[in-house]
Amino acid sequence: MAIDDVFIKAFRAHRQEGDLFHHDSRLAHELFQTSTIGALMEGVYDGEVTYGELAKHGDFGLGTFNALDGEMIAFDGTFYQMKADGKAYPVAPSAKTPFAVVMRFDPTVKVLWEELTDWGHFQQAVDKAVPSKNIFYAVKVQAIFDYIKVRTVPRQEKPYPPLVEVAKHQPAYVHEGMRGTLVGFRFPDYAQGVNVPGYHVHFLNGERTAGGHVLDFRMRDATVEIDVTSDLHMEVPDCGDFLDADLGKDQTEAIERAEKER
Repeated sequence: MAIDDVFIKAFRAHRQEGDLFHHDSRLAHELFQTSTIGALMEGVYDGEVTYGELAKHGDFGLGTFNALDGEMIAFDGTFYQMKADGKAYPVAPSAKTPFAVVMRFDPTVKVLWEELTDWGHFQQAVDKAVPSKNIFYAVKVQAIFDYIKVRTVPRQEKPYPPLVEVAKHQPAYVHEGMRGTLVGFRFPDYAQGVNVPGYHVHFLNGERTAGGHVLDFRMRDATVEIDVTSDLHMEVPDCGDFLDADLGKDQTEAIERAEKER
């Protein structure tokens, strides 16, 4: 059975049982987001939310750090900072973020996939299977990666350049034959400016010593878990550079370039 059909079967089974969403408000897995991807694109790289505060809203997610000092990944209740050297470090509760998305991850759909698949085919398979492209999906994948390419953003100095310029000079790393975990989200197209439309995924290796923002991969022996939610709670800064940023422009092309710059 093709991976597309496996996903479709899994989603349909839960939808028919009526348990695709967590309807009990105590179990509703609300996405919590601080600031917007549009602000990050404009160089708003400093925020007031600490990781200690962020942890109150979720233990699974991704984001970045003040001064754009690397990529963040969170799962199993632990936050990691993946710096420009490609290495992963534990995050202090006092560290701050200008942009992050977290939730309490409790997957509805689980798929086991032993065969080799790549990043493009994986996205297509999930897109084909999801019951609606207008709600939110959190994705966790544990697999063996025959090949994975990631990047990390280097710490910036003021005056901050826009993210699309930073992405042109980001260090990239290639890992082969490595077990690891993907953490990410699929946001609807209408979320442009709020978050990354489509997939935004970070990677951490099995030893939890290296990782970054995912650019490409080939994986096998994968366990794919997906949590479905229609709840998004977003808080934006009420001070600082966010208030003066030009967030009304169409940033679709710039976001795509920044996210996929190789």
